[in-house]
Amino acid sequence: MTPAPRRVAVLGGGRSSEHDVSLASAASVRAGLERAGHDVVAVEISRAGAWSCAGVPVELTPGGGLLGADVVFPALHGPFGEDGTVQGLLECLDVPYVGSGVLASAACMDKVVAKELLARAGLPQVAYRAVRHARWTAAREAVLGELTALGLPLFVKPARLGSSVGIVRVVAADELADALETAFAHDPLVIAEAGASGLEVECAVLGDDAPSASTPGEIVLRGAAGADGGWYDYEAKYTPGGMELVVPARIPAELAQRVRALAVEAFVALGCSGLARADFFVDAARGEVLVNELNTMPGFTETSVYGKLWAASGLPYEELLTQLVELALARHARERAYQF
Repeated sequence: MTPAPRRVAVLGGGRSSEHDVSLASAASVRAGLERAGHDVVAVEISRAGAWSCAGVPVELTPGGGLLGADVVFPALHGPFGEDGTVQGLLECLDVPYVGSGVLASAACMDKVVAKELLARAGLPQVAYRAVRHARWTAAREAVLGELTALGLPLFVKPARLGSSVGIVRVVAADELADALETAFAHDPLVIAEAGASGLEVECAVLGDDAPSASTPGEIVLRGAAGADGGWYDYEAKYTPGGMELVVPARIPAELAQRVRALAVEAFVALGCSGLARADFFVDAARGEVLVNELNTMPGFTETSVYGKLWAASGLPYEELLTQLVELALARHARERAYQF
């Protein structure tokens, strides 16, 4: 039976450096929901954090929902949107919303917390070390020695940003200090990860209690990013022609199945709900699959990786959006059935 049309408030913009990416995701989500027959309300969040609808400020009342919406789709990326903050606000408004709850959103946004949880669950990952700014300031040489021990090349990242913002690929030891300063300009918590061999492979997860995984896709870098020393940075992700998604990924069938299984395991281990994109490194020569990270609200245009993976798996964009709306409603009803 076809689900009933819903009134869906789509949030776009936000305070993070991914503001413009979020606006593109939100516009695509709105168009897809409208094509699927839903009543869509656009809510824009400014870079300063102000909420508005059709140019009018939005008043938020605890327990009062949001503009009469049945469901909210927070198409927000990065801090103040994907990190549990907006999810907590939507909980206080008592309105169903697409995607993971407060804890899972916060955990996945924090690369250090996520990796520690995945390690506790026994999932394979690259070697990594976390560094806080206070320790870097107090013990620079000790930090440099610990991180250099991970080997080169390595990637130095702000722990709680997305879209490869602030990430530096370090290929020589004398580059490490500057890379740390770059990352610390964005976040007082930084993670350094050992480089991994093989292909970058991504897998989309959809569901709640019984999540399913898409056909995995392979990231192929083009242009400058595809040259020697290039990597999947911000420009490769958002410059037209910077990357190509090859679906299915050109890896052996048993490794593709391993990717799908690990994607679901990671989704469950981190307590995710609704959707996530799981990123991997796959080395076919070694028969090795390593989990990189999970994104709880990945880019959501029709040409973004998440939507393309499900389309290639037989689930069109409009149907994907409707399933996410229904999952949000079901989770909200289930959770409100408990006494707090």
